[in-house]
Amino acid sequence: MNEYTYYIAGEDREMIQLPLMTLRDVVMFPRAIIPLYVGREASIKAVEKALADYNKKIFLVTQRNPEDEKPQQADLFETGVICKILQLLRLPDGTVKVLFEGQDRAGWEGEDPLFDESADFPVISSWVLEEEVSTGAEVDTLVTMVHEAVSTFGQKNKNLSQETIKAITGIEDPGHLADMIVPHLKVDFSQKQEALEKLNPYSRLEMVYGLLLSQIEHSEVEEKINERVKEQIEQNQKQYYLNEQLKAIHKEMGVEQESGEELDELLERLDAKDMPDEAREKTKREIHKLKHIPPSSAEYTVIRNYVDCILDLPWNTMKNIDLDIDQATKILDEDHYGLEKPKERILEFLAVQKLVEKISGQILCFVGPPGVGKTSLAKSIARSMDKEFVRLSLGGVRDEAEIRGHRRTYVGALPGKIIQALKRKEYNNPVMCLDEVDKMSTDFRGDPSSALLEVLDPEQNYAFSDHYLDLDYDLSNVFFITTANTLQTIPWALRDRMEIIQIPGYLETEKMQIAKSFLLPKQIAKHGLQNEQVHVSDQAVLEVIRHYTRESGVRNLERELASICRKLAKKVVREKKGGHSVQVNRKSVGNLLGVPQYRYGEREEKAQVGLSTGLAWTEMGGELLMIEVALMSGTGKIEVTGKIGDVMQESAKAALSYVRSRSELFGLRSEFYKEVDIHIHIPEGATPKDGPSAGITMGTALVSALLNMPVNNDMAMTGEITLRGRVLPIGGLREKLLAAHRGLISKVIIPKDNNKDLKEVPQTILKDLEIIQVEHMDEVLPQALVNVQSEEIFCGQPKGMSLVQSLRKEQNRPQAH
Repeated sequence: MNEYTYYIAGEDREMIQLPLMTLRDVVMFPRAIIPLYVGREASIKAVEKALADYNKKIFLVTQRNPEDEKPQQADLFETGVICKILQLLRLPDGTVKVLFEGQDRAGWEGEDPLFDESADFPVISSWVLEEEVSTGAEVDTLVTMVHEAVSTFGQKNKNLSQETIKAITGIEDPGHLADMIVPHLKVDFSQKQEALEKLNPYSRLEMVYGLLLSQIEHSEVEEKINERVKEQIEQNQKQYYLNEQLKAIHKEMGVEQESGEELDELLERLDAKDMPDEAREKTKREIHKLKHIPPSSAEYTVIRNYVDCILDLPWNTMKNIDLDIDQATKILDEDHYGLEKPKERILEFLAVQKLVEKISGQILCFVGPPGVGKTSLAKSIARSMDKEFVRLSLGGVRDEAEIRGHRRTYVGALPGKIIQALKRKEYNNPVMCLDEVDKMSTDFRGDPSSALLEVLDPEQNYAFSDHYLDLDYDLSNVFFITTANTLQTIPWALRDRMEIIQIPGYLETEKMQIAKSFLLPKQIAKHGLQNEQVHVSDQAVLEVIRHYTRESGVRNLERELASICRKLAKKVVREKKGGHSVQVNRKSVGNLLGVPQYRYGEREEKAQVGLSTGLAWTEMGGELLMIEVALMSGTGKIEVTGKIGDVMQESAKAALSYVRSRSELFGLRSEFYKEVDIHIHIPEGATPKDGPSAGITMGTALVSALLNMPVNNDMAMTGEITLRGRVLPIGGLREKLLAAHRGLISKVIIPKDNNKDLKEVPQTILKDLEIIQVEHMDEVLPQALVNVQSEEIFCGQPKGMSLVQSLRKEQNRPQAH
């Protein structure tokens, strides 16, 4: 495109089409050269287009509202400036610095909307605005007065160079002179725009002269204020100097200057405080420092905060406790249903403490899925011991200073979380719960888990060193309890300091009792209802447990019960049934909570080939794990997909190696795997899994697919497999059997070495499950495959036809007897 595109419109105006760029808080003037930082995408594209196709010409106009991102025609002033782009510099942050030179004052018009999705930037039609002619003696006089005002303004404004002042005072044309002055004035952009729109040079210069005089007056006021402030500072320095001289005179005369009431109060608090001698002496020294520091000094504030922190700590103040084991048992039973083993361990701990009258160094760590009551169990312990309870959340803590505190040399330094928590308490022997100890992180700021080692080590925490205190603090009287969802992410050294107490998930019957005895009464009262107004049947609660929650704890169960109470409260208010009872049965649960979220009983409806059911342990508890195997003609590739990790990849390879090692017994050619591709898949809905317990499940699915024999859909299994077919023990058996019971599984295959773990499983679960203990994979297959004897698997003809029939040995095998 040429430099301009012209056409005649209206009153013979020459119209110029140019890219439009809007300005915020800035007004461009003719003949002015101004650098601007351009960041909006539309503005950057407009600048690039002007450089490429419009001979560096662009139209700049100011927005009425600087906050508008995509202003339309009504949001822009009617007068702008046609500019030339002198220079463009691209910056690393994506913005560009552009040097613009204003050329002509111009009007413009465009088609609304200016900014839409189809155009990157608007192209408008503009026309040059002709200025009026102003001459005469009055104009010359005004020009002279402006020259003098500019010289005065330049003396008071250090940002205006002498070269600029000389250039401005050398201009005689009134319009040109006004345009050159306005960009240097610190006035609102609306006033600058008003000056731009004045086409009469004399009127424009007269307005600029008024603004110039206002700026000069403002500068004179600033000078007066600065002089007064300077005099005040000099007076304060003089007073400080005289005070220091007075202190020196008193010291020479042997007369101690009287302490202020504030310092006397600090000394009284120090005398009344029971604290170690080292801390007492250091605090006394810090208080004496305050006597010689002006209260207005920043150092005075730092020292005063430090002294207050030391005096607020409990140090040697202990709460006398008379432990009653029977009362503690009653409190634990009131607050928590079930959890017999954790309760027994807690009572043992309390009994030992009653005998020795000192915490013997154990740090308890409650590990279990979310919602099983780990933190509330710690609260119950504090209540049963009649101690204060402190809770600290360590989830997401990355900075070591959160534990050890900041050194006082830093601005805004604070003690660590441990010391801050104790400062808020009256006694130095509370129960402190460190929540989510497994979710601490490590980065460049340090390793908070390593800093926690000193806190939880009974051999070190009697002299815990906080960087802010710079004193040894005795934490050995604090009863520390930590909570975690999993042990895997806790560093080994930190785990070694703690005694692990596993808190398993609740049984269905336990959830029922918890809901009836704890959760439902709590939510009824919380929602303003009366017990006689609401009656929720046992079948309704069971419906909620089975079809609206899937968890080891009861947190979601409480949410669903709260949802029921909210809807009942609305019904009571709307129908004004203050004296009537509202019944909730199993059928009405669906109307209150909507469509069921989960299917109760997750097992497959019928036995299928290549599909076996495993058992997995996760942070959320036990889950059923469906494993599928598909065979395709190929070249021996094996692919394992689904939400799995490296350990399960190894389990799949070990299972395949076992099948290959038994190929002769299975009636397969020794190189059958070279003619088939095997795909092992854990469906998308399955639980993320990476533990060594799915080997026999994968092996069973592989053999089922290869021999075309269906797997019992009423059976689940767990156990790791070796290359020789041995079944190794696994962990999390209790949670896995709970998941099998929840999924309506009737038979479970487990490793024989896990027989000892069955003692941890409730009898109510074991009586509904047939537990089959195995030592070798050869024992698994006859149990898992439907209506198949061992001889049929290892030496008989297979039932049915399959993709791998071509992989069978060609000779006839003896029939099973």
